[in-house]
Order: sequence, then structure tokens, then C-alpha cells
Amino acid sequence: MDFDLVLTGKVIGHDSIIENGWVAVRDGRVAAVGEGTPPAARERQDFSSGMILPGAIDAQVHSLSQRNQEDFVWSTRSAAAGGVTTIVDMPYDEGDLVCSAAAVERKIAHASKQARVDFALYGTIDPEEGPVRIAEQAKAGVAAFKFSTFGTDPKRFPRIPAPLLADCFTAIAPTGLAAGVHNEDDEFIRDAVAKVKAKGVTDWRAHAMSRPPLAEILAMLQIYETGAETGCPAHVVHCSVARGYDIAAWYRSEGHHATVECCIHYLVLDEENDVSRLGGKAKINPPVRPRADVEALWAELAAGRVSLVSTDHVSWSEDRKVNPDMLANASGVPGLEAMVPLLVKGLVERKLPLTHAAKLMSFNPARHFRIDDRKGTLAPGLDADITVLVERPVVYDGAASGNNVVGWSPYNGITLPWTVAATYVRGQLAFDGSKVLAEPGSGQFVRPPLLLPERPPVA
Repeated sequence: MDFDLVLTGKVIGHDSIIENGWVAVRDGRVAAVGEGTPPAARERQDFSSGMILPGAIDAQVHSLSQRNQEDFVWSTRSAAAGGVTTIVDMPYDEGDLVCSAAAVERKIAHASKQARVDFALYGTIDPEEGPVRIAEQAKAGVAAFKFSTFGTDPKRFPRIPAPLLADCFTAIAPTGLAAGVHNEDDEFIRDAVAKVKAKGVTDWRAHAMSRPPLAEILAMLQIYETGAETGCPAHVVHCSVARGYDIAAWYRSEGHHATVECCIHYLVLDEENDVSRLGGKAKINPPVRPRADVEALWAELAAGRVSLVSTDHVSWSEDRKVNPDMLANASGVPGLEAMVPLLVKGLVERKLPLTHAAKLMSFNPARHFRIDDRKGTLAPGLDADITVLVERPVVYDGAASGNNVVGWSPYNGITLPWTVAATYVRGQLAFDGSKVLAEPGSGQFVRPPLLLPERPPVA
């Protein structure tokens, strides 16, 4: 027996589907992929009509945004249960902004003791230092850099003014890595917030009123123009309006590296049905939009104009999400356990190709973060990161599984027709469909190669 493990089922790749397929694993890597009668192996798992997907790479996770709250031991537990085999963690850690090689190394050491799935890291800058530490962070192993055109906190989540952003893009360009940017125009939003407060609106309506779509579009134009000017791959880390995807596609048509990410909440939740019901538990920046905008995003996805799908996961304690004054709540929601089943549900309901799931949650993220030498697809020689979904309907409850540090989720009550039956990280069973088996410390740090080849933009 030449193989350690063989899985059988419907093998779904980013560009093809093998209906009667199999994946063979040896020494933690994919050894072969085929159709029909599977080869012998020391272990065989038959998932019949189940979906065998490349492990998801969540491009946007905040494990350390609230001190003494989630941490990697919980975020990666949720990830394993949700079919996510690699997380890319954001640099805005409470008490330790990841803006130097030393901070990167501290975070690698910290996360390595806790992680149950693999992880990559974003880096950023301290605005008072500027871009001087960008090169050292790239050498230390970050997979991308993150900035914001809007300031949430002057130290932990600062606004990067346009001239400084251009300097940062210029410093990043030679590394071959991407610059991801939170896309909301600071001046526009501060004016809108002041107008909402002057009107005395404090309920669920206040948030979207304070962050109109134009604030996103103006910021996106700045981001992509800065990328075009400097030659740096420009990435918008979340966009809630269809026009933003059209703009990104136009820049790509001009030959620029311009990518755009859609978070799962923008494809699932809507303002009139969900924000009105959940209040602060659906407060996210940029905001969840009306149902018409949600369906417009699905049209963008179907047309191939979405580059990545992620969660923007953050598990705020419940007391920070239940203030009746909508604007006083923390922004962000947990989603690691639910993203893969939610996207598959949406694809099935709209009769869209399941290849979108493999492309947007695995293949494209691996290429974007320059880790596709190891991750992103079920191909011989790459890590055997595998997610298996079976048709097993579940009404989602974020507290029921015990895999989340918080007991609330904006997705509670949604029926998931397809749910995760197994998650394999480098060939090891991390989740068996009911229990997370991966131990803290079994996850590994993943970094891009030191010398990155030239390549065209992610489509």
C-alpha cells in the first residue's frame, strides 16, 4: 500500500469537478487525484456523494482584537470545525500592533503554541514610523500588508493618509506582496456620522446611514490609483457594493494588480431582515446592505469579478455587541465555523458552479498571499489540506458545537443543507464532523518564498 489515506467522493477543484473521484495522500501531501476505482491505502474514507474540496484559506481573521478573549486556540478551533485549514491573521492586535520584524516573530511564537490549523500573517506600519519596517516584515514572513483609509483607533487601527499610503505601496512593490486596504473614506464617514447623530437616530438604521456606499467607492478609487501609480498589487479587503467589483475589474482590464474581497456576511445577511433584527450583532464595517445589494454581489460573483471570499472574523464578547445605541457597538462578527457551508448553500441555491467555492476560498487566496507553492488546490505535491461536506442539514447555532469562544452568531437560525464532515490539515484529521481533534500547536506558520516570481494579477 503506497498511500496513507484515500478519500472518495465528488472532487471539486477551482476549474473542474470529478463526479466519481478520489484523492490519495502520502506523508501529509496530495499524492494523486483520480476518477473511478480508487487505489489501495492504509486508510480509506468513502464520502459517497459528499463534496471533497481543497481546504479553505480564510483571508481575513482577527484572533487577537480583544485582549483575553479569543486568541488562536479558539479561532483555529472554529476554523477546523468549519473546513478552514489556513487562516491569515490581521495585524491589529490589542496591545501589540504587528508593525516590525520583532512583532511578527513574537506573534509567530505565540500562535505556534496554540494553532490547530495553519496560519499566515499580515503586517502593517506604525504611522509615526512610516514604511521603514516594511522590508524587514516581508523578510520575517508576512504574506501581505494591511492599511486603512479610515481610522478606528489612532494607535491600534489607524488611518493612513494618502501620501503615506503611497509611500507604503512604493516600499511594498519590490517585495511582490499585496497591500490590502480597508476601504472607507475617513472624511466622508465622519461627516455622515455627525449628521446621523444630529438627527438623533440611534437604532439599527444608524450604522448604514453613517457609512453610505459612496464612502467605499471613493476610497477604492484612491487605493487602486495608488497601486497603479506605484506598481504595488492593490487589494480591497472587503466591498459591500457591486460597483466596487466593477471598478476593480476595470483596473485589471488595464493590466493593474487590482483585487477585491467579499466577506461572507455581505452574501448572506441583509439590512432590512437581519440588521433590523440583530442590531449591534450585525454591525460590521462596511455595513451590511439591503437585500437588493446582496443579490447584486452574487451576480458579481457569478460573473467572476470577486477575487476572494473571507469572513473578517472577530469574536467580540457579547457585551460589546448589544448596546441599544447602534454606533456604540464594536464592529465585526464571528464566521470561521460557518463560511464554507454558507457559501456552498448560496451556490447550490442559485445553481452556480461549485468550482466557485474552491476558487474563491482556496485557489485564489493561496495565489494572492503567495503561498500556492504549498496550499490552495488538490494537486500532487501540495499539502493535503482537505474539506469534506456532506448533505446533512443543520440549523446553525454558534454556541451548540462548543467550538466558538462566544455564544452568539449573526448566522444563528440559518439552515445549512451541506455541513462539514471532515477537515484534514496536511493529511491529518483535524475535525471528524462532530469533534475537533487537532491539538493546540499542531498548526504551522506558513510564509511566502523569500524570492517571489513575477506573475499576472489574480483574476
